[in-house]
Order: sequence, then structure tokens, then C-alpha cells
Amino acid sequence: MNFPATELAFLGRVLAEAARTEIMPRFARLSAVDRRQKTSAFDIVTDADEAAESAILSALRARHGSGAVYIGEESAGRDPSLLATIATADLAFIIDPLDGTKNFASALPLFGVMAAVTVAGEVVAAAIHDPVRADTAFAIKGGGAWMESAGGERTVLQVAPPVPVGEMECVVGTNFLPEPLRTEVNSRLSRLGMSTWFRCAAHEYRLAAAGHVHALFYNRLMPWDHAAGWLLHREAGGYAGHFDGSGYLASHTTGGLVCAPDRRSFDAVREALLA
Repeated sequence: MNFPATELAFLGRVLAEAARTEIMPRFARLSAVDRRQKTSAFDIVTDADEAAESAILSALRARHGSGAVYIGEESAGRDPSLLATIATADLAFIIDPLDGTKNFASALPLFGVMAAVTVAGEVVAAAIHDPVRADTAFAIKGGGAWMESAGGERTVLQVAPPVPVGEMECVVGTNFLPEPLRTEVNSRLSRLGMSTWFRCAAHEYRLAAAGHVHALFYNRLMPWDHAAGWLLHREAGGYAGHFDGSGYLASHTTGGLVCAPDRRSFDAVREALLA
């Protein structure tokens, strides 16, 4: 089953509308009661997350009815069994209504809205919307990746050309690595040209797909954080795999993930940080 371009365009409009009506009116206006801890002080949810997810899922259900599975980050938090449906669902929508919630809650304009579409577990379409710039990065399996402005202007996305690992600028998220691996990886960061982390996978994947950073390194793989970005990066010409070299699927929540311009660059980053 292919996902039509018209439906991807609709999905992009849904994300943009939720950002316009539910996220941006709350930006830099949160009170203490608007944010709540989930699993830790580093994992929070706000009214904007919940309102945006409700708006997005309502619009998608009205469009696709009972023929699809709908998996939002907040709804999956309430019902973790939703994750098990990804591998087999004929059609599934995986939604991160507000990626970079810590940035949003800190009045830092670096957050996004992400959606991935899967068919029998395979990611076939993706959209990552920036509420601040009001533009959206799109990808469709076999159809490439592009950035689309609010006015409809398109720019093709292409990953950065390969360079030696000592010249790579990389996004490296080590927070969810178990010890002693976290300490070991942190001790090897000087092998890279530069390392950084933005607390927002939505923007990190957009940067990599547009060629502004060379590689991404993650450990915890919740599908709403990575499924859309993985396809965006792949359709922009990149190569990605788990730490053991195996391929990524949206149903995978462990195994780590390295995204790089090509297989040789992937091997170089993996060797530099994990060997």
C-alpha cells in the first residue's frame, strides 16, 4: 500500500493547524500548573502537548476512520499496548504532538510536531512541522524529502557530503545510554569534529536531512521521536542503522540508532563512539 501525496499534504496541514491553534498561543505563556512531570524532571508534559495531540488525532480519525491505528505519545503513555500494534497495522499514524517540550516550557523556540505513517510496520511517509517558522519537512518512501514553506515553496533536502569522522559535526544524545557505556561514549566525543544536542529530535532530524550536521546518535528509540525523522533522513540520501548494524523499524524501541551520510560514515561514527 502506498501513501498518496495528497494524504501527506493533508497530514502536513493537520500538524500546522494544531501548531497554530494549540501550541503557539501557549508558547512563553505557561504557568506552573501547565506543566507536569511524567517519568522524571527531564520528561514533562504540558497542556499544549495534550491539546495538540487531541486536535491531530481527531482530524485524522475524521479523515481515515476505523481503518487506521492512531498512536500519540501521550495516548501511548496512558495505553502502552498501542506500541504493539505498529508492526502489523495495515495503516498507522504515529504522532509526537510537541517534540522538545522542555524547550517549549523554557520559552526556547526550538520544538516541533512530528508524524510518521506506517504500513505493516514500514515507515512510508513523514512530516515534521516547525511551529515557529511555520514550515514543514516532508518525506515519502521512494519520493524523496523536501522542505515546504507556509506559502508552498519547496526545497529539496539532501544530507551533507561525507567527510572524515574528525571533521563531522554530530548530534549525540547519550542521556539514555546505560552505564558504563554512557561514560565511555562521552569520553570519546573528542574524536568527532564537533558534538551537540538540541533536546529536540524534530529539529535534529531536519538539520541532518538538510545537510547542516553530518550525523545523529541516539539510544532510546520511541517511535514518535524517530520514525518520521528516520524516513526524512533516508529519503534525503542518508544511511542509518542500529548500533549492531541492523536496520531500523518503527516498532523497535531499543538497539540505538546512528544516522550518517553513507554507510562508510555510519561505520566511522560507530567505530569512533562505540569501539
